[in-house]
Amino acid sequence: MDSLPDAILQCILSHICNARDVACCNCVSKRWKESMIYIKTLYFPRNSLENTSAGESPEEVVKRMVSTVVRLEHLTVYSPFSSSGLASWLSLVGLSLSQLELRLDNLAEEQSYHHQQSPSKLECIGAARNLKCLKLWGVLMPRFPKWDVFENLRTLEMVGVRLEESALIAVLQSCPYLRRFVLLGCEGVRTISIDLPYLEECKLDFYGLGNCSLTLTSSKIVSLEVQGCSWIRVPESQHLRNLSISNSAGRVYMVEFGNLPALEFLSMRGVQWCWDAICKILKLASEVKHLFMKVEFTGNFEALQPFPEVDFVDFFNSHPHLRKFDIHGAMFAALCQKNSLKHVDPGFLIPCLEEVVITVRSPLNAEQKMNTLESMLKYGKNLRTMVIKILQMKSTHNSADDFFDEVCRFRYMNHRIVRIE
Repeated sequence: MDSLPDAILQCILSHICNARDVACCNCVSKRWKESMIYIKTLYFPRNSLENTSAGESPEEVVKRMVSTVVRLEHLTVYSPFSSSGLASWLSLVGLSLSQLELRLDNLAEEQSYHHQQSPSKLECIGAARNLKCLKLWGVLMPRFPKWDVFENLRTLEMVGVRLEESALIAVLQSCPYLRRFVLLGCEGVRTISIDLPYLEECKLDFYGLGNCSLTLTSSKIVSLEVQGCSWIRVPESQHLRNLSISNSAGRVYMVEFGNLPALEFLSMRGVQWCWDAICKILKLASEVKHLFMKVEFTGNFEALQPFPEVDFVDFFNSHPHLRKFDIHGAMFAALCQKNSLKHVDPGFLIPCLEEVVITVRSPLNAEQKMNTLESMLKYGKNLRTMVIKILQMKSTHNSADDFFDEVCRFRYMNHRIVRIE
């Protein structure tokens, strides 16, 4: 092993990051042990420090290993640790770190957090002021950490978070140059305002009643995913290419975006959306290429209402670049109303549609639904795939069976394009 060329040895070591593997490599040979100081990444899995040598605590093991590295760039710790342990590690390697990932697991420590005199785990992170990427799991933030500005931080991800609005505002003010911001499983926030001029990708998921309010201001935003908001405002959206809005617990009342000329993918999910919000976002998304719609009901108040009629021709004329269309239940039913295919011009085509996935939940209006399926085939000259997903239908008569027979016949006649799932 000592005869390996330096380039090969360095290549091997560059793929070793697990703390246990690093420790094992120290035993290979003297040359390998001496070369371990040049590794760039250390990863401590959840249970990696359970069986440490006598007289040495898990935190001391981490400290010993990070202290032997000349320039550590990536540090990931999923095993339990204290704020004093973290502070000791970052005092050694904080300035060289570009990526730090920690499983804080302090959501269960809320009571002790308020009486804590020493710096919290979050405050200790401030010592790694050259970070480019920070990922945190299990975050409790009742007050904002005393951070200076992270000049180089481009990615911030927090998963499983309980915090107050003022703390979130302070955190974002400490990271003014973020390109990517991820906040998942967030509790304690009702109103969030994000003003990050360089932000390109944002993913937000709020726990609770689904009644949060979001305002996002960034002229560079390219991708936005939001779950759990009733009011969404994004005034500068001219570069937005991917947009996903869902609300599984509440209803979507208002969406306010600027122009969406670059939008390629749009996903709309939820139990209930106000019809004005649906119409507004569909009108703005005229250039969309992939549209996913799984909204069950509409209605401006508590009462759940079905979708009103949607004109088949107007819909596809308003989205001429649509290539893939995932359509579920309510929207498909809206396109299958009695008058939806009443005004079809002789030259009408669906020019770009290549794939359509349709989920059918009811045998009602079976004739109109079959007409709509046939029309998609007839006018979608470039259609290559049609997938029909039929959910279990509750019916006391033979209408469900008859409808399924019609769909099977339709599939048999167009077997090269149509399939049933």
